[in-house]
Amino acid sequence: MLDISLGGMSQEIEIGLGKKGRVAYGLDDIAIVPSRRTRDPQDVSTTWQVDAYEFAIPVIGAPMDSVTSPATAVAMGKLGTVGVLDLEGLWTRYDDPAPILERIATLPEADATVSMQQAYAEPIKPELITRRLHEIRAAGVTVAGALSPQRTQQYYSTVVDAGVDLFVIRGSSVSAEHVSTDHEPLNLKKFIYDLDVPVIVGGAANYTAALHLMRAGAAGVLVGFGGTAVTSNRATIGINVPLATAISDVAEARRDYMDESGGRYVQVIADGGMGDSGSFVTALAMGADAAMLGAPLARAAEAPGHGTHWGAEARHHSLPRGRRTTVGTVGTLQEILYGPSHLADGKTNFIGALRRAMASTGYVDVKNFQKCDVVVAPTAQR
Repeated sequence: MLDISLGGMSQEIEIGLGKKGRVAYGLDDIAIVPSRRTRDPQDVSTTWQVDAYEFAIPVIGAPMDSVTSPATAVAMGKLGTVGVLDLEGLWTRYDDPAPILERIATLPEADATVSMQQAYAEPIKPELITRRLHEIRAAGVTVAGALSPQRTQQYYSTVVDAGVDLFVIRGSSVSAEHVSTDHEPLNLKKFIYDLDVPVIVGGAANYTAALHLMRAGAAGVLVGFGGTAVTSNRATIGINVPLATAISDVAEARRDYMDESGGRYVQVIADGGMGDSGSFVTALAMGADAAMLGAPLARAAEAPGHGTHWGAEARHHSLPRGRRTTVGTVGTLQEILYGPSHLADGKTNFIGALRRAMASTGYVDVKNFQKCDVVVAPTAQR
């Protein structure tokens, strides 16, 4: 049992005479404590629900071109989860992006950023947004698409008209109170209120930002900055919040918002920083209802990145805050999500790992698993 707060009102330390800050923890700093009561892994439930949509597992495929294509979105849907298509990605800029995806995967590291900037300079075509979402819809699975806050007002009507089930607004840092002097910013509360589909919004990394997104009507809040394996936010702009602390803070905001709203429950979705099954399980133990996975699913044989991985930050036209990286291929989507595993490296059978952890702590579902005991156990102490 922790006697140091992982979030909320944890003690500040003095960095210097003019600045104080909280100690924050990443997922690798946290370990789950087994309980006196255990269960068989097959007796636990991994189902997860956002609004009216229920899924067999608490996983979302990240809206990244190296992870989710129309084909992999369909495959994820048939495996009991949902893949979110990046509606500003290559699939909405080119009739056939396959050759471009293959070229990005084979580029020398020194040339990758410039080449991606050039590839993503092609304009987004609204008709391709419609076509891609219709391709997913035709397979009979849940349809989810993502836009950045900057492009939401321009393209949201096309997305909604195409029949999206879940609308995701995803950025490095999204707030409900964006201020601009040269354009009218997105009124998030009015936007969500006017839509007939549930909206998932993020990233948020602290209590206050998450609470404001919940008050704006979000059905789910993404916690983190997404794509940690391929972002360089800390190196370029100095921004980073360790995910264990961020999830704990946002889970507290969820609890307070439930009291404030008379019982409305907002889903907390960890986004990024879960490269192995242990980190994924720990994110749920810290209070997340589900996890948006990037790098783990980019390692699938079906992944459009062909063993490489990158996010939206890597293609920014003036300040790239990410990179293309090689993650390799470790198995099929089926094997990564459900196993079997053949190595003890945490790269396959994520749901088997979750079931085992839930069984070891005695909890029957993910919501109750959030109550499990944890300890601070930095990697160096393991």
